[in-house]
Amino acid sequence: MSNNKVGLGLRREIALEICDIEDSRPDFLELAPENWIEVGGYWRSILSRVAEKYSFTAHGLSLSIGSTDPFNFEFLKKIKDFLDEYNIDIYSEHLSFSTCDNAHLYESLPVPFTGDAVKHISERIRTIQDFMERPLVLENITYYTVLEAELSEAQFFNKIAEESKCKVLLDVNNIFVNSQNHNYDPRKFIEEIALENVNYVHIGGHEATEDGLILDTHGQKIIQPVYELFNEVIRELPDSVPVMLERDVNFEDFNDLKEDMSEIRTILDSSSVNV
Repeated sequence: MSNNKVGLGLRREIALEICDIEDSRPDFLELAPENWIEVGGYWRSILSRVAEKYSFTAHGLSLSIGSTDPFNFEFLKKIKDFLDEYNIDIYSEHLSFSTCDNAHLYESLPVPFTGDAVKHISERIRTIQDFMERPLVLENITYYTVLEAELSEAQFFNKIAEESKCKVLLDVNNIFVNSQNHNYDPRKFIEEIALENVNYVHIGGHEATEDGLILDTHGQKIIQPVYELFNEVIRELPDSVPVMLERDVNFEDFNDLKEDMSEIRTILDSSSVNV
């Protein structure tokens, strides 16, 4: 049997249900610290109740590691204190930028895959890791515009991880979505990226538009080609790497989430048996 833990995103729509669930429960919960650091009253009491039953990982929304804007260390101190309060070891973010001239764009936008960007981002990562006193774990995002590049996306990740000593959050659905939107083989990405840097995995659903574009909505059940890609990835990773099921919307039927978590565990167990 696999030792990988399978987690679920903590969303307010399902917080009470997660508290009370008895069967097929997740092993841990992922939350966005920005959504909870200054929350009090009713929702702080719910968070405390959830924390009695689950451990947390954190997936940030506002770091903008690829930006040229200076960091807001006053705000980052609040995030660090939150991570320390709830004993959160995995602090992940997006390899992207989301601020410009101190304005929040509310979108994770791609950075150019260049040598200059590697140096700039690696320096910012080292600053954050020293401040947070824990590794930064960076996710491969979905992108809908291809910027001029000197490196492939996987090579870019490898160089940043090598230079900054950060870790990688490998989002399997994002690999699939990008491969479909930009017409490349997702398995080539998996072959290129240094999987020894991966210490966290995301998997989720997406939505196809009428004109063929695939959107990373985190709102649908996982499709079979994404499961197949996940199966290939997980066979190359240690059985200590946690896997998180992403679902941000469409919570009408909690059984959908249970079914996806069950399928993830089946693949993990099968991978463990065949190692």
